[in-house]
Amino acid sequence: MHLTRDPLDVGDLLAEVQSPERGGTCVFLGTVRNDAGVTSIDYSAYESMAVEEIERILAEARERWPRSRVMLQHRLGVIPVGEASIAIAAAAPHRDEAFAACRYAIEEVKKRLPVWKKELRGDGSEQWVEAHDHR
Repeated sequence: MHLTRDPLDVGDLLAEVQSPERGGTCVFLGTVRNDAGVTSIDYSAYESMAVEEIERILAEARERWPRSRVMLQHRLGVIPVGEASIAIAAAAPHRDEAFAACRYAIEEVKKRLPVWKKELRGDGSEQWVEAHDHR
């Protein structure tokens, strides 16, 4: 499942991508950070469209790095500071391919995925944030 409301489990992703033929594995975790008093972020999505876009991104990664395997999960709902909102695992025969495939996946997710985030702050204020603005 690419979208979940549960905490992310990197072990599940690693089980999907690793194999004896893939010696390099790269994992990326995007965690909610305390920036300007943020206590959590509420992520929402157009879920069916988001799943389709994730599938396209993963298919593109397979085309670019055919010997690699990439999987990702994005969390929805309210996620507190310090917890991961996205996890990506990429494995390939060599580290360069694994890093490149992992980087490709996160960059494309940030550009294309129909996921929105609302920052929740300790003072009770809320602010919608353009998810595609940050690197």
